[in-house]
Amino acid sequence: MNTFKKEERLCSKKSLDLLFKKGSSFLFYPFRVTYLSVPQSHDFPVQVVINVAKKRYKRAVDRNLIKRLTKEAYRKQKQELLYDHLSIPQTVLLLSVQYVGKEIYSYALFEKKMNGMLKKLIQNMAENGNN
Repeated sequence: MNTFKKEERLCSKKSLDLLFKKGSSFLFYPFRVTYLSVPQSHDFPVQVVINVAKKRYKRAVDRNLIKRLTKEAYRKQKQELLYDHLSIPQTVLLLSVQYVGKEIYSYALFEKKMNGMLKKLIQNMAENGNN
């Protein structure tokens, strides 16, 4: 299940608007995470959007590098840290991961931070009763 298919990406304008209007968020440096569970049937339990601010990183190569590192860290850890803990059928977790760091870190740090961020996401969802 270590894939990151098109169906797992959040592209719908309606869903994005709903996520940012009604979703909960937290900061786990260097990521700002916004999430929302919605009742909807889908092949994948999570749809995610990953973004990097153009204001902070002017060069597209830097933004693309950060997105690639983030996607890879997410792809490798999503099954055991996220999918296995989501238990409500017929719901989809909309997830936004925004990179707010001031510099570009190594992949090892991205992996470590993604691990912590996914654990905190599951913990927050359990506290709020969204799981």
